[in-house]
This record gives sequence, C-alpha cells and structure tokens, in this order.
Amino acid sequence: MKRTLRAHLPFLAVLAAPCGGAFAQSSVTVFGVIDATLSGYSSRSDARSPTLAALALRPDRVGVSRTELRNSGYNGSRIGFRGTEDLGGGLAAGFWLEAPVTNDDGQQGIASFARRATVSLSGAFGEVRIGRDYTTTFWNDSAFDPFGVNGVGTTLIYTANIFEPSGAAGGFGANANYTRIGNSISYFLPPTLGGVYGQFQYAFHERDKFSPGGTTPPGLAANGAVNPGAVASVRAGSYVAGRLGYASGPLDVAISAASFVTGDSYYAGTTDRVRNLNAGASYDFGLVKLFAEYSRSTSVRSHEDFTPLAARRADVEVQGYSLGLSAPIGPGLIRAGYSAVKYDLGTAPGLAQPRAHKIALGYVHNLSKRTALYATVAQVNNRNGAALVVNGPAFINNANYQPRSSRGYDFGIRHAF
Repeated sequence: MKRTLRAHLPFLAVLAAPCGGAFAQSSVTVFGVIDATLSGYSSRSDARSPTLAALALRPDRVGVSRTELRNSGYNGSRIGFRGTEDLGGGLAAGFWLEAPVTNDDGQQGIASFARRATVSLSGAFGEVRIGRDYTTTFWNDSAFDPFGVNGVGTTLIYTANIFEPSGAAGGFGANANYTRIGNSISYFLPPTLGGVYGQFQYAFHERDKFSPGGTTPPGLAANGAVNPGAVASVRAGSYVAGRLGYASGPLDVAISAASFVTGDSYYAGTTDRVRNLNAGASYDFGLVKLFAEYSRSTSVRSHEDFTPLAARRADVEVQGYSLGLSAPIGPGLIRAGYSAVKYDLGTAPGLAQPRAHKIALGYVHNLSKRTALYATVAQVNNRNGAALVVNGPAFINNANYQPRSSRGYDFGIRHAF
C-alpha cells in the first residue's frame, strides 16, 4: 500500500510565519513496484548462402540463448516519493522523485532518480512541470500497447526506436532520449476541457555557444583550416515536442510529434535530428479493450550551405504499426499484440529494405489489487537484415549469417506498494 505522510510540522509553521501566510496542508507518498521474472531468450541466424555453408561444412543456422532472473517483466521496478502542497486559491505545488530498482541483483536503487525527477505548479491554468520526465511520444507507446512497453511483449514500435540499426550506441538515429528527457519544461492542459488533454515539452541542450563561431573548439588555424580534434557540439540535446489527445468514456485517442537534436558540427554546417511522429487509439468494449498505434521516426541531417544533394547523407526512416487487445477473464487479464516495422535506409531504389514483425501473448492473474502473477511469450521474425530481438542477447550477424528470428518468455510476480 502507498504510505502517505501528512504533517503540520511546527518548525515549518515557524518558517512560514515571517512570510505572513498560513501554513498550507501538504502530503508525501512513498510508492513503488517490485517485479521479478524468470526470462528466457533465444535468437536464430540463418546462413546467407546455404549452398556455400554446406560446401564450407558450416551449419546452415546458428543461435544464441540465455536464461536469467531479471526485473520489470510486467511493470517497471521502482521506488518513489511524491508530494503536493495546497497553496490556496486553487494553486498546488508538487514534486515527484522516482528511482529504478534492479531487485534481481540489488545493484540499483535510490542512487539516482533516473525514472523521473520533477517539481511542478498546477492550477486552473493547467500544470507546469520542470525536470526529468517521460517524452510525449513515449506516452503514446505506453498508453496504446497492451503490454505497457514492459517485458518480451513490448511492441516493435518501441523496440525499433531504442535500437540503432547500424549497431552504434544509443537509440534510433543515436537518440538516447526516446523514453525520457532531462532538463525539460512541460506544460499540461487543465483536465477541464471536456476530455481534451495535451502537453508541450521543451528541453535545453545546455551547451556552450561560442562567439564568433570560428572560436568553436578546436578552432581555426592561421590559414583558416580547422584545427585537429573533435568539433564541440553547440546544439545537441535540444528537444521540442507536443501531444494532443481526447479521452471520453471508453475512447482514448492521441497524436504526438517530437524533434531531438542528436549532433551538430559548426564547421560542416550540419545538424542531425531525429523526428518522431506517432498516433494511437484505444477503445474499451468491456469484454475486450482494443489498441492501435502508428509510428514514424526519421533520422535527418540538415545543411546550412548548398551542399549538392548527391553529397548529402541520406535520411533513414523506420515506420511501424501495432494492434493489440486485453480481455478480463475472472481475476485475470489476457493480453495479445501484433506489431510490424519497416526501415528505409536511403539505399538505391529496388534494394529490399529491412523489416520485422512480432506476435505476443500473455496472461496476468491478479492475486490482489497489488500482487499479480504473469506469463508472456513472444516471437520476432526479421527479414532483409533487420536485427530486432524480444530482449536478451543480440544475433550472430556477420558475413556468413544474418538475423532471422528471436523468441522469449517472462514468468514473474509483481507487487506494488
């Protein structure tokens, strides 16, 4: 159960007295989730040329598997503290500090509030929230996925956006902030607009800006050439996004768009961005709740000069959609989902582009309002060089073998407090 502390502390009243204001009522809630799951994963890669594999006495398919005890198969394990203070006149101040917990090995806890760390002011005008928070596009991924982007059942839309197809670090297009963004300011519409809801979000890059621009490290030599060394970024980290939706009764529908600067070079006159657009909907018929989402993410490089089109880096895009359902059965809940994604790597016309599709099925058995047992199974099939997995180890992917399928399961217990 959530522990709520309400206090009219004498020393706080003394601090408030010089301001001439009455002591406002406040509350602090301690909350969390501990989720433990036994998970298994296996991935299979097929020979790029079965004939050559046979001639070389190599197997026509290879695989890698793993079994582990992990966390967050149904809900993300966490511990948090949130509080509000009634300021009077319809105003309220609040805070939210939430830390990830790796309860499987105990190595991560309240060392950082990486899940969320915000302070806010709310009233009839809506809410202004400052700090580290979820991104607008992630809200759609989470709200319109019957698996809530947790465990092996997570849609390929989310998986593709946190995976870089080139194998480099970070998410798609080197966007490591697809799920959450720090240094942000958000404005939320008030909940009194007849079902309309929305959010605008901006995050500061917090980079140094040099004037004149030629002093940007590593600077220019006497002959005007750029000195050796990495060019300092002056815009990477900037983020702007928005979300607008409508919820009434069984219906919920929303659209979101975002743009994140992943890199820039003053001397080359380039700026790299990842642009996200997604839209989703759900409808609860009572016997079954249906979910659907469409998503498109594009990694683009813009040029400030007149660089010929042939010399520019091609845009890379991933599009996807998902369909899902959840159906209550007694004290339990059946969950199912299908999702598919397709890449456009900007290669020559006619070349087959990577694609993948996924099917997932799960069951949740509620032992109480706070404790549940769950089981989920899923499989991803890849084509034309796609390398998406349900979770766990990456594929064997080299000159001889290409990714094909990934399977996985979660069997676990979730307890909320």
